Amino acid sequence: MSIKAIWTDETCEYDPRWTAVDAYTISHLHPPSRPNNAALSYALENMRKHGMQNHATYPAYGKFLALQCQMGNVKHALEVGTLGAFTCIWMATLNPEIRITTLDNNLKHVEVARQNLEFAGVTDRVNIIMGSALDSLSALKVEIERGDRPKFDFVFIDADKENNGVYFDRAVELTRSGGAIFVDDVVYKGHVVDEEMQENSFVKGATRVIEGAGKDERVEAVVMQIVGEKNYDGFLMAVVK
Repeated sequence: MSIKAIWTDETCEYDPRWTAVDAYTISHLHPPSRPNNAALSYALENMRKHGMQNHATYPAYGKFLALQCQMGNVKHALEVGTLGAFTCIWMATLNPEIRITTLDNNLKHVEVARQNLEFAGVTDRVNIIMGSALDSLSALKVEIERGDRPKFDFVFIDADKENNGVYFDRAVELTRSGGAIFVDDVVYKGHVVDEEMQENSFVKGATRVIEGAGKDERVEAVVMQIVGEKNYDGFLMAVVK
C-alpha cells in the first residue's frame, strides 16, 4: 500500500496541482517498497478508524522533518503534540539511533499512538508523556538541570496553537546550541497577515511565536510558506545560538 492522505477537507479550496505534485513526488521518492511504508499507512488508517481529526503531518512533510533529523545527526528529539505518532514514526524509522520524547494530553491520542508505534516496531525509542504539555516541559527542564537527561537536538511543535509562543519559549530552554526548533501551522492560509483575522486564536498563536522569535536573542529564525495536500500553510524554523 502506498502512503496517501486518508481524508479530504471540503471546507478548503485546493489548487489540484498541490495534491498532484505531492502524490507524484512521494510515489517516486518514497515508493511502497520502502520498509516503513506499511507502518506509516497503518498509522493513518488507524487514526481514521478511531475517528481522529486530520491533523497529522502529510507524508512529504513528515519525511522532510525526518530528513532534518538525519542531516543533523539528531539523537534526542522532542515533539509537542503526539496525535497518532505519525511524525514520530517517520523520524524513528529513518533514524535508527534517535530517541524521541513526545507530549500529549489526550488519552485517545496516546492509546492510538502506542498502537501505531508498536506496529512500527519503535516503542523502545519513543517515550510518550501524557498530561499538560506546559507541565511536562517544566518537568523536562528539571530533569535536564539535574543532569538526568541531555538537552534536545531537535524539537517539533504541533499542538494547541494558542500556546505556540509559550511552547517555543520553553523549547529554547530545552534545546542545545545548534539545535533546531520547528513550529508548525504558522501561516494558516495567509491569515497571519489578514487584519480581519487577528482575533482568531490560531492567528494569535502564530503571531506570538513569530514576533516573539524575532525578538528572542537566543535564536535565529525564519518562516517558510508551503503548499500541499493540506492546503496553504507554513512553519517557523529556529536554530538555537
